[in-house]
This record gives sequence, structure tokens and C-alpha cells, in this order.
Amino acid sequence: MEAYIFDWLNLLLRWLHVITAIAWIGSSFYFVWLDNSLVKPTDPELQEKGVGGELWAVHGGGFYNPQKYLLAPKAVPEHLHWFYWESYSTWLSGFALFSLLYLFNANVFLVDKNVFDMSGFMAGGTAIAFLVFNWLIYDAICSSIGDRPNGERLANILVGLQVVVSVWAACHLFSGRAAFLISGASLATIMSANVLVWIIPGQRKMVAAMRAGQAPDPIHGKRGKQRSVHNTYFTLPVLFAMLSNHYSMTYAAPHNWVVLLMIMAAGALIRQFFVLRHKGVNNWWYPGVAVALLLAVAIGLSPMMRGKPVPAALHHAAEAKPVAGDGAETEPAPAGTGGVSFAQVQQVIQARCIQCHAEKSTLMPVPGKGVLLDSREHIAQHAQQIYQQAYVAKSMPLGNMTHITDEERAVIGKWFEAGAATN
Repeated sequence: MEAYIFDWLNLLLRWLHVITAIAWIGSSFYFVWLDNSLVKPTDPELQEKGVGGELWAVHGGGFYNPQKYLLAPKAVPEHLHWFYWESYSTWLSGFALFSLLYLFNANVFLVDKNVFDMSGFMAGGTAIAFLVFNWLIYDAICSSIGDRPNGERLANILVGLQVVVSVWAACHLFSGRAAFLISGASLATIMSANVLVWIIPGQRKMVAAMRAGQAPDPIHGKRGKQRSVHNTYFTLPVLFAMLSNHYSMTYAAPHNWVVLLMIMAAGALIRQFFVLRHKGVNNWWYPGVAVALLLAVAIGLSPMMRGKPVPAALHHAAEAKPVAGDGAETEPAPAGTGGVSFAQVQQVIQARCIQCHAEKSTLMPVPGKGVLLDSREHIAQHAQQIYQQAYVAKSMPLGNMTHITDEERAVIGKWFEAGAATN
């Protein structure tokens, strides 16, 4: 019953997160497009009102005429729409999902002792610290340098370097899958904090000044625009990081931090192309470089580059061998192993996993993720990954090609939770 409830929470939170993210990204992309598509009005009346740009558009059978003022209208309208709940809801639902899937199972999903040996508690605390400190560093860069005359370019360079260092650190502290997600979550935290700390408060100060009969300070608009521009370039890198957990070939790569940075850079270049296109500039250099980066990653991760030919299609799963629960005889389980012997675990792996995780696998051109499970030593080395993928996430075997049963998954779960002994 607990597993059933957990799955429903996972589903509903993920659904909510996607819905709110669509709303936030949609409004963000629209306003960036709108800002870059405005033209200076020719109507003297609009110029007198202080309108700096306008746009005529048709959509859904109606005509629209959005206008942007150089600073602010002479009077604040009674009904003023604010865009912020999309951002807050996206971050809150994302953090709730991250907590449910990763923080509550930190020792399984965040920790990879082959990367960095730490406890689950330490990993969870480090992950949260990553979100907080990335925002603090970013904010310090923008606040101290971005406000200076001609300081925006230097601030952008430093923010880019921060992203590089942050991704490298994440991939050297956490498991690959978690590192990619945390890197994306750090950028998403910066994006939402920009809205919470700078964009909305700045707009509120401008409105308050106008209602008090004072001229609003233009610095608020400048800061809000700077943070909004950063947000739009972060969007596609964040989307990839959120989707990456479905593609282990990326986060399980030997130099996974390079892979993530190259794909993030491709996303930012693609976004730049569309931003320029909104301004009427068709610079194909940006998508060209983005495609080159993606091709470089794809070729670098290809099985062909690892010295193994790729077959035209996967072979059918081999006939399963008898395992515990199928009537096979097994040696008694030693005390303190949860009632499961290593021989039982090995039989499950031989029947359901070895087809993909052997030097000469029958289902894959290369061992899945480069993980070998064809010896006692290899099984012990990858015990955590076996437990995470086969028992907790139930994502392995891929598509359950070898027809592993829930009882066999339970054998692996009991063995790992009892200490993963191999004697």
C-alpha cells in the first residue's frame, strides 16, 4: 500500500510540475518574443502617452494591440495583472517532487560511492546547499557587477563560469543521474528566486511610487530585465536536465559533466537564435553550433566509439534459468541477510540481468551503462545500482525484456537492505 501511495504522489506531483512549468515557460517565452517584436508607434497620441513600442497581432479570431511604455503610464490602471504564481508554483512543485524521489531516498539516488563516499544525510544536505549557494553566488555577481556601467557583459561571463564550476562539482559529488537533476534544479532555483527577490519586488516599488505621485526609479526595470533575460537563456538547459534521468547514456558517461555542459550550451544557443529571430535577425551560426555540439555528444557516447559494433536489432531474451521462487534449490541464507543468500541474488542476476551486463552480452552491443555483473566482485561493486534500478525504481531490465518478477526484485531488495553480503 505504501508503494502504491508513493506512486500516486509521484504521478500527481510530476503532473502538477509539468502543468505549472508549461504556464511559466509559455508566459516567459511570450514576453521575450513580445519585447523583441515591438515597433516604435507613429501615432502622436501614443507617443504623448509615453508608449515606446507597440505590436498588432491576430490570434483566435481576434485582434490584439499590446503596448509597452518607456517607463510607466501616467496613471496606474485599476486592474493590473501580475505574472508570478506560475514561477512559484513550478519551483514548489519541483522541490516537492525532488524531496519525494531523491531526498527521502538520498542514500540510493544521490549517493554513488564510486564518485564520492558520503552518507545519505550528508548527500541530502549537500543537495539543498547546492541550490542555496548557487543562488547566493549568482545574485552576488549580478548585484555587485551587473549594476555597474557596462558591467553586464562581465556579469554574464562570470555567471557562465559559475554554471561550469557548479556542473563539474555536482558530477563529482553525486551520482550521475542526481548530478544532472541538481544542476538543472540549481538553475531553476535561480530563475524562480529572480522573480521572487528582484522582478516582482521591483515592479511593486514602481507601482507604489506611481500611486504616491512620484516618478518610478528606472533601476528597477533595468534589474528586472537583466534577470528576465538570464531566465530565458536558462530555460532550455533546465528542461534538458529535468528530462535527462530517462537517458542514462548521458549521465552515466565517463565525463558526464562535459556532456551536460555541451548540451546546456546547445540549449542556450538555440534560445539565442529564436531571440534574434524575434528581432528580425536570422543568424544561423547559433543553431549550427548547437547542432555540432549535439552531434559531438552523440558520436562521443556512441557504442561504435567504444570499439563494439551496433547490431541491427536486439536479440530476443534468452531463456530464463531457474531462480529462487521457481523451485530451484538454493543454499541457506546466513544470519543477518534478511533471509536471502547471495546465491539467490546471483541466480536472479544470471537469469534476468546478465543478458545485458556481461562482457559478451546477448541483448546489448555493450554492457548496459558499462556495468558488468558476471562475477561476485562485479555484483558487489554495483550492489547499490542493482538495488536502485531493479528494486526501487524498477526501471531495469529495460522494458522488462527478461521478465523479472516482483518476487525476484524483492530478493534483491532484501539482500541489499541487509548489507549486500557476498559470502
